[in-house]
Amino acid sequence: VIDIKTRVYDGSFHPVDSSEICFKIAGAGALKKGLAEGQPILLEPIMNIEVAIPEDYTGDIIGDLNTKRARVQGMNPGGGVNVIEAQVPQAEILRYSIDLKSITQGRGSYKASFSHYEEVPAHVAEKIIASRQAEKSS
Repeated sequence: VIDIKTRVYDGSFHPVDSSEICFKIAGAGALKKGLAEGQPILLEPIMNIEVAIPEDYTGDIIGDLNTKRARVQGMNPGGGVNVIEAQVPQAEILRYSIDLKSITQGRGSYKASFSHYEEVPAHVAEKIIASRQAEKSS
């Protein structure tokens, strides 16, 4: 949960029945109810990625990035090496070093840095939610 702001407008206090833990429990319950009724969305971290590869592998790498929901931002050729700049969901590149080595026979490298958060696409969100619900029920 990010960028959330809450305000308590009213409450009551009783010297016998009110305690710090009671207010914490009430606050947690109110937050849970508010999130359920507030139409929450799933967000995922988006990474900036720069992939340096021999130019012979450019098509293969761009194709692989496309399967990872990446958006190619540009390409900088030079000296037989292409540097592909893209934005890609972090979940899609957790094992990218293995994929890159496999595609380029160990001749490619990459670096990634956090860019921003974006809403998870509906078809991916459905899978995440279904997986989470299955975990809860087992």
